[in-house]
Amino acid sequence: MAKNSNKIVYAVALVLFLGGLGYLIFSGLTQDSVYFLNVSEALAGDRAELGNARLFGKVSAENLEIVDGKLGADFDLVDKIEAGKSLRVNYRGALPDTFKAGVEVIVEGRFPSSDAAFAARTLVTKCPSKYEEQSKRMEQDKG
Repeated sequence: MAKNSNKIVYAVALVLFLGGLGYLIFSGLTQDSVYFLNVSEALAGDRAELGNARLFGKVSAENLEIVDGKLGADFDLVDKIEAGKSLRVNYRGALPDTFKAGVEVIVEGRFPSSDAAFAARTLVTKCPSKYEEQSKRMEQDKG
């Protein structure tokens, strides 16, 4: 009799565990999903249906407007692969020290409407290649 009750307890625990795990996976995939796209992919899709997105590209030197005190910027984000494709980004917040024309950035936000600029909530710059070159030189000097 004790063996049967143990099996029932284990079966109930397994069902509860699997149900909880399934719920976490489902809710994680459906709520607050953020798409990671390059510029050409964002331009190809329907902006109204995109929702939250994380975009990757380079800051164009043309039309770059930095707010006084580096508290925001309006700029064109250029596709890294297809340089002819770009979209306008509006960002308000403290800019990283490495933010400038030609630097690769990742912006996260959304399109307020289908014809509006991308409203970025976060902006992160990729480490400049000069740091990578310094690291390579240091490794070569050691070897």
